[in-house]
Order: sequence, then structure tokens, then C-alpha cells
Amino acid sequence: MAASPAYGEEKGGSSSLGEPEYGHDPASGGIFSSDYKRHDDLKEMLDSNKDSLKLEAMKRIVAMIARGKNASDLFPAVVKNVACKNIEVKKLVYVYLVRYAEEQQDLALLSISTFQRGLKDPNQLIRASALRVLSSIRVPIIVPIMMLAIKEAASDMSPYVRKTAAHAIPKLYSLDSDQKDQLIEVIEKLLADKTTLVAGSVVMAFEEVCPERIDLIHKNYRKLCNLLIDVEEWGQVVIINMLTRYARTQFLSPNQNQESLLEESAEKAFYGSEEEDAKDAKAEAASLAKRKPYVMDPDHRLLLRNTKPLLQSRNAAVVMAVAQLYFHLAPKAEVGVIAKALVRLLRSHSEVQYVVLQNVATMSIKRRGMFEPYLKSFYIRSTDPTQIKILKLEVLTNLANETNISTILREFQTYIRSMDKDFVAATIQAIGRCATNIGKVRDTCLNGLVQLLSNRDELVVAESVVVIKKLLQMQPAQHSEIIKHMAKLTDNIQVPMARASILWLIGEYCEHVPKIAPDVLRKMAKSFTNEEDIVKLQVINLAAKLYLTNSKQSKLLTQYVLNLAKYDQNYDIRDRARFIRQLIVPTEKSGALNKYAKKLFLAQKPAPILESSFKDRDHFQLGSLSHLLNAKAVGYQELPDWPDEAPDPSVRNVEVPEWTKCTSREKRKEKVEKPFYSDSEGESGPTESADSEPESVSEEGGSSSSSGSSSSSSEEEEEEEEEGSGEQSEDKEEEGEKRPKKEKEGSRKAAAGSVGSPSEEEEEEEGAKKAKKKKAPQGRKGRAETSSEEASGSESSSSGSNSGSEAEAKRRKPPSSSSRAGPKEISLLDLDDFTPPPPQPVPSSSIVSTSLVTDLEGLTLTDTSLAPALLSPAFGTVRTYELLHHMAGEGLSVEYCFSRRPFPGDPHMVAVQIQISNNTEAEVKSLRVSEPKPLSGMRIQEFPEIERLAPGDMTSVVMGIDFCDSTQAANFQLCTHTRHFYVSIQPPVGELMAPVFMSENEFKKEQGKLTGMSEITEKLTLSEKCRSDHTIVQQVTSAANVGRVPCGADNEYRFAAKTVTSGSLVLITLERREGAMAQLTVNSEKMVIGTMLVKDIVQALAQ
Repeated sequence: MAASPAYGEEKGGSSSLGEPEYGHDPASGGIFSSDYKRHDDLKEMLDSNKDSLKLEAMKRIVAMIARGKNASDLFPAVVKNVACKNIEVKKLVYVYLVRYAEEQQDLALLSISTFQRGLKDPNQLIRASALRVLSSIRVPIIVPIMMLAIKEAASDMSPYVRKTAAHAIPKLYSLDSDQKDQLIEVIEKLLADKTTLVAGSVVMAFEEVCPERIDLIHKNYRKLCNLLIDVEEWGQVVIINMLTRYARTQFLSPNQNQESLLEESAEKAFYGSEEEDAKDAKAEAASLAKRKPYVMDPDHRLLLRNTKPLLQSRNAAVVMAVAQLYFHLAPKAEVGVIAKALVRLLRSHSEVQYVVLQNVATMSIKRRGMFEPYLKSFYIRSTDPTQIKILKLEVLTNLANETNISTILREFQTYIRSMDKDFVAATIQAIGRCATNIGKVRDTCLNGLVQLLSNRDELVVAESVVVIKKLLQMQPAQHSEIIKHMAKLTDNIQVPMARASILWLIGEYCEHVPKIAPDVLRKMAKSFTNEEDIVKLQVINLAAKLYLTNSKQSKLLTQYVLNLAKYDQNYDIRDRARFIRQLIVPTEKSGALNKYAKKLFLAQKPAPILESSFKDRDHFQLGSLSHLLNAKAVGYQELPDWPDEAPDPSVRNVEVPEWTKCTSREKRKEKVEKPFYSDSEGESGPTESADSEPESVSEEGGSSSSSGSSSSSSEEEEEEEEEGSGEQSEDKEEEGEKRPKKEKEGSRKAAAGSVGSPSEEEEEEEGAKKAKKKKAPQGRKGRAETSSEEASGSESSSSGSNSGSEAEAKRRKPPSSSSRAGPKEISLLDLDDFTPPPPQPVPSSSIVSTSLVTDLEGLTLTDTSLAPALLSPAFGTVRTYELLHHMAGEGLSVEYCFSRRPFPGDPHMVAVQIQISNNTEAEVKSLRVSEPKPLSGMRIQEFPEIERLAPGDMTSVVMGIDFCDSTQAANFQLCTHTRHFYVSIQPPVGELMAPVFMSENEFKKEQGKLTGMSEITEKLTLSEKCRSDHTIVQQVTSAANVGRVPCGADNEYRFAAKTVTSGSLVLITLERREGAMAQLTVNSEKMVIGTMLVKDIVQALAQ
């Protein structure tokens, strides 16, 4: 211990915490320090009787934790000091315990009585720390103790302790979701809290535990709006997001009657044709005449007014939250205020810029005028990272119009000289989009792109070719020289997409270049076998078109190409060759189609519309992770659609007891404070006083009762009184808890708002007042009626929310025939989701049951596995997913399921069965997949085009998708003859594999190779339903497409599969333990797939 005095001198107190720690600290583990003597000096200091030494030791330990060192072996020595009387030591002990309680649960449990005593400590920081530590011990045994502690802390005098109670609620809910009902009562109580410290935390707890219970927000809505400006930044973000969802269910759309037809037509002109616009404008005008005039709800105005000042917040997340609120809720005329705030955020770090620009790109498609004044803020700097450059390009292209296009094109001209090739390619695409959308610069853009064809960089040339191809489709006759120039490039360009584009152009406009086209076909026929598939298909097309227009020169060449294609490895190319041969070469067998070959191949094709990739992203809530990824993230809640009729606004009225009415002094304060919120608004009287809207007018004196949510000054005074009452109110609450439960329930029904009242006295007075009101004579009927209406309103809203939670519970259950058949419950948040129950896919009769398969496997004498084969799930029904809702698809509804059968032609693709229903009264023609936009490496094999689908008819098709062993969505367009719909298919991890059948010995051999990092183990408790062998196998095979492996042990189940793309083995072992306990092990070199699969199987077995 000779080192300890020197150590104490060098690192004395907290004065030297910032010093470098090279060789000074023996705890940092120098080369020669003996491990068994680590922290001996600290342990001695913690065991001493002097508080000063204990404090010194605790300061050092907390400093070690702050530097990321492991101090877990000091836990026994630290936990002894929980009972220390020195408050400073106690605080630091609790800081340590919060960090390590979850790791050292057994030791923490020994001190649980001390933590319970800490909950009664006179110091608020100790009470809060004790609750924090208690909620960090994640052991199911102490759930009742935690529940009791949270309930006590929720009615604590200190707002800091109440805030900690709100933080503990989600922790307890994640540990034991059966406590939901009791936790909702605590949340309801805390929502009624008037302090800014608690507001953000309790709303976060509400979002985690019961986001569907909108009825809890009604009475607290105005209060939350008024407190918002003073809540801490983290709380502001949470509250704003919650209020956005709330407002979408409770108020009418502010833009329903005042759609500015000019703006609408401008937006449509960006993508559509003029004739369509004229028709739409007439229809809009006719429908506008029929609608009622829109009057904004004062509560809606209150929300917009109270969030506006937060656009000046220093926190980027708060500004982004307010911006998305305005975009989703404000009238079009008022949304412009967010533009300046968002442009200000572009001066932040690149991470913030990336998120802001993603949202600006989405906004600028619908509201271009908003960002036009700030055009120069989106110019690209040389120091910007590539992803930010591309996003700024996107915004500049969206903002381009006839007035600013010359400036933007000059800017693009400089970008093309950049060294960043991805950025240059994106710029060329942007020029193409500008040329498509703004007719007067089309020729200028085309000439510029043709000049780029002489660029040295192959990627630049390839990208230019693809864009020129799309532009030439608009006026092909004028540009035969460009087509000739591009034909010469086939010798040099090697990028498959560019070669295919040139061949398509030459084939499509072969009449304009009659001499060059046959020569290009001759060259391509030579290199046909070495070309990529996309190029081969275009060579076949070119041959067919030349055969029809110039058969003398190209007849033999066409036959040669078709013969090469007939024996190609790709079945698509073989099929195309056979089809085209029958179509263009007349034989005795060829039918009537032969006459129409020219019309089929040389028909006029509409020019492509170059659209922004952000066009359909606004169906995700702006600022959310799902919007950023353009895919639904876990835990994302859909933004509800506006209601057709406004729900009852009286549910937000709060009954104010007589004794809390404002004094004259408070009224004076209110008058002084009002201009802070209502200046520069220029609103009418009733909207200004939205935050103090009178709830009801008593018939006696005709004077209006006081506001539903009093001003912030009166709230502060009430808080002072509340804290002043101190211990008395606590004692009274304890007495109140001892009363019979019936009494409490009665008072709760009588006054919904009284749950969160600061003391029992208030409850008693309110109860007494209610009793008086019931006995009131007929003369005072008005006031009594309003209170009864409120009560009924709150009852109905709560019943509505209950049905919502039931619906959610039903949704979580695995789909069974019984649950589908019944009428669907509708949640408040799912007003747009009126989906008819999907028809069940009929299972084919040729399905082999898995039990029979395993019996057959048992007969194999050798260790060689059977050939891998795919089976349909033998248990239950195939789970279907919605691809296109009938509302979004304008009557066309599309669902898909994973059929678990091999996709013909490509074993590396997952077969997806798609069911299309035509619910319209018109025929749908040419249903097809267009422009698949898969992520890098993914491949999509489209289904053959459906020529027509009669009204009320339904059809099934199969498409193949290679997901590359990832659960990322495959995005593509579903097109009809009139519309394009952007859709995406996201696979559950269990559908990315195919079953493999093997013997027990082979399973063990393969499992031995996949250990260590490739092995994931999870303990679980089987639900009551999953106790029999049959149901366990059923649940596992429904969660994942796996085959069962024979097993000698009774308490063990084995399954095997391989990933569809890479063929990596996935081995699953489920071992049953005592009672309902079990252990799940997944072995796979694909760690991500293994982790996700464990989660899915545990969920299936624990349901």
C-alpha cells in the first residue's frame, strides 16, 4: 500500500480530474500493476469512518466512470455506503448505483430496503435517486415494489421527484407490460401536473405506454400548449410531436376549402399536362362551391400560435419539430414562416444539414414558393460532403422555374467540372429533370449534354446518354444527328445501362437513321454472347424492329441474333427470343398477332416523366426516422388523416372550481402578458383569447366562467401555494389512500380532472361542489347540464379509446380465420384504415405436412442431407401484407404474401405472391411493374403485364425479389394505363431463407463450425398456448421458413434453413427447461439475420 499516499497526493480531490492519466492511476492498469490489488486504496477509503475520505473515494470513482473505466468490482464496497448520513456521499453513491445496478442485480437486491428508505428521505435529490436506482434493477420480482414507489413519487411535493417517476414508468412497462392499466392511472395523474419540469417526461411516458389513449390529452391540451414555451428542449420535441398527432384527429384540415387553385395548377404543371389541369380546375371549382366555409378551431389556432416562437430555438430538433407541425397542420398561407428557420439550420453541422435538407426536399415539391427567396442558400460549396451536395441539387431542381432557370443552369455548369463522380452524375440527372419540366430550356440542356459525350470520363458519358435518351423521346424528329453521334459511341462505352439506352434509341427511331442502324446491329451481334442481360434484350428488340422496317438488310442478322438468344443462360432472354420469333416471322401456326407486329413494336411511346425521388415521401411524418430512411421504422406511428367532421370541441373544456378563479391582481398580470403571444399575429378577437376560452355561461348572472386553462402567472402562484402546504398535503394523501376504494372511484367518475389535483382537500371540495350541483333547482339547470355533458363526453371518449386499445391488441395477435371474420374494431388513430378483410389464399392440396417429412427423414441411414426443398407453411394460413390500400390506389387494392415456394428460374430470389383486386366500376388496363428502384445488389423480377382487369375481378401473380439477405424494402412502381403508384415490399427476416433437411449428426457437425460470434442464445418463457410439441413447431415454422431436423431428445427441437441469396446455413435449437422456461439458440454466420430471427421466434413463442 506504499503507493496509496503518493496516489492521494497526486490525484487529490477533484482539482486534478482534467490531468492526463498515463502512469499516475494504478486503477488504470499499468503494465506492472498486479490485478488482484486493483482499487485496494479506494476500498480502504470507503470502509473508513471518516466522511471526508468516503467523499474523496466516491469522487474518484465517479471520475473513473466518466472517463469510461470499469469500476464494477467496487460495487460491494460502494453499496454499503447507501445508508451513509452524509448527503454528498449519498448522492454520489446513487450516481454509481444507477450506472451499475443493472449489471450487479443480486447485490443491488440485497440493499433494496435501503433504497425504499431513501424514497422517504427529506432531500428531494435522494428520493429521486433512490427511485432511479430502483427502476434500474430490472428483476421481475420487485415489480410490485417499483409500482408502489412510482405511485408514491407521482404525488410527491417536489416536481423533480415527479419527473423521475415519469421516467420510471416506461422502464417498468418494458419489464412487465401487465402493469399497463395501473401505469395509465399514474400517467393520467401526472398529465394534470402544472409544472414545466414534469410535462415533457410524462408525455414521453404516455407515448411509450399508451399512445392510443388520446382521451387522456383532452383535458390537458390547452395547458400543454401554454406550458410548451417553458418546457426543456427535449420535452418540447416530444410534446410537439404528440400534439401534431392529436391535432390531426381532433381538428378539420385548414386547407380543405381554401385550396388555392393557382398553386395547385402550378404544381400539376410541374409533372402533368395542361389538358388534365383544365379539367381538374373545373372540378375543383365546382366542388368548392358546395363546401361550407372553414372556421379554424380556437384550440387549433392556440397550438399554432404557441409553437411559433420556438422557431427561434437554439436546438435544431425543436425547430425541426415546429417545422413539421406547421407543414402538417397550418393553413397554406402560414406555412412560409418555417422556411427562414430551416435555412438558418443549414449553417449547422453536416449531420443536422443532412436531416434538414431531406425534409426541405420533401417540402419543396408541394410548397415551392416557400423556399424560392432563399435559393442561394442551397448553392453547393466545395467543402460539402457528397450526400449533402446531392440533397442540395434535389432542392435546387425542385425550385427551378422559368424565372430562375438560367441562374440554376449556370450553377449546374460549374458542378459538372467537379472531381466527385457521383455528384457529377446527379447533376446530369438534375439537368435532365429541368429540361423535362421547363420546355424553353430543353434545347439548351440537350446541346450541353451532347457536348458532355466527348468527356474523357466514361461514367459522365454513360449518365449523359441515359438522360439524352429520355429527352430525345420528346422531339425525336429534330435530333437525328444526335442519334447518329450516339451510335458511334457503342464502340467505346462499356456501361450496360448506357449501351442499352443507345440501342433502344436506334431501334425506336431506326427510320431516322436507316443506314446506321443495320451496321450497329451487325456489331452487336458479334459481341452478343459477352453482353449484359439488359443489353441483350435491347439487341433482340433492335433486331425485331429492323426486321419489320428493313427486312432486306437485316433478315439474316435477325435470325442469327434470335438463334443466339434461343440458347442463352437467362430464361428471360430465351423467352423473349421465342416470343419475338413467333410474332415477326410469319408461319402457319402464328395467329392473328402477326398482322399487328408493326403496331406492337413501333407504336408511339409517351415520353418519360423525370420525377423527384422525394415525391411520395410526405406520407411519412416529416422529421421522423421513417421519413429519413423512406421506410417504416420500428415504433413509427402513422400520422392520422384529417377527420371529415370535427369531433366535439367541448371535451377540451376544463371545469374550474370556484376557489381557483383569478383575483383582480392576476387579471392585471394576464393583461400585461397577453401581447407576448398575440403580437404580430393580426388575428380576430375570438382566436386571440383561445387559451382562455370561456367554458360555459351560467344563466343566473350571464357572466362567463373563468378560462379552461389559466395563465402562466396564476399557475406559478398555485405552485407556490402547493409547495407551501408542504407536509400537510402529503399526510392528507396518506390518509386518503387508507379510505375505501369505492369512495375514490366515485369521486373519480364525478370529476375526471380531479385525479391530478395537488392534495386531497381539492378532491373533497370538488366532490362537495358536485353534490350541490346535483341538488340545484331548475333555475341553475344550465351549469349542471354542462357538467353532465362533459362527464358523458369524457365517458364516451374513454370508451372509444378502450375500443382502440382492443383493436391494437387484436392486431398484435397472429392472424387467424376467426379474428379475420369478425368486424374490425377502429382505433382513433386509424381513421383512414377501413380495409376490407383480405381474402384467404387457398392452400394447395399437394402440401406435405412437416410431421410426415420428419418421419420420412428419420428413415435415412446415411449422414447425407436430403436435397433442400421448399415447403408451404403446413400450419395456419399464409400471412398477407398490404401493398396498396384501396383508398390510395383509387379503388385498386393490392396485397402480397410470401408463398415459400421456389421462384422459377432463379433460386436466389424470394417468390412473392401478389393479389390484385379491382374495386372500381371501370376496367383497369396494362397492370405492370415499372422502374424498380432496388438498393444496390437487390434484383427485382417483374410479373408479366396484366392486360386488363374487369371491375370487381381479382387476379394473382408471382414476382421474384433478391433481397440480398437483408430486410430492407424493395421499392418499385405499380403502373396502370393511367396512374403510377410507388410501393415497397419489406420482408420479415424469416422469409429470407429456405428450409434444409439434414440428419441429426450433420446438424451437430455444422453447429460445431458456427460457434462464438456466430451463436446467439436467448432465454424465454413459453406462453400457455405454446406448451405442446405441435404448437411449438407450428409457431417456429410460421415465424421462419425452416425445416425440422430429427432429434433424439424429447425436450429439444431442431430446425435448419439456408439464406436464399448467399446459401448461408441458419440452425435453430430450442431446448425446453423446467416449467415453461426454454432456451433458444440460433447459429448463423449472418449475425444480423441471427439476431433478428431470435427476436421474431421469441415473440412468436411468448405470445
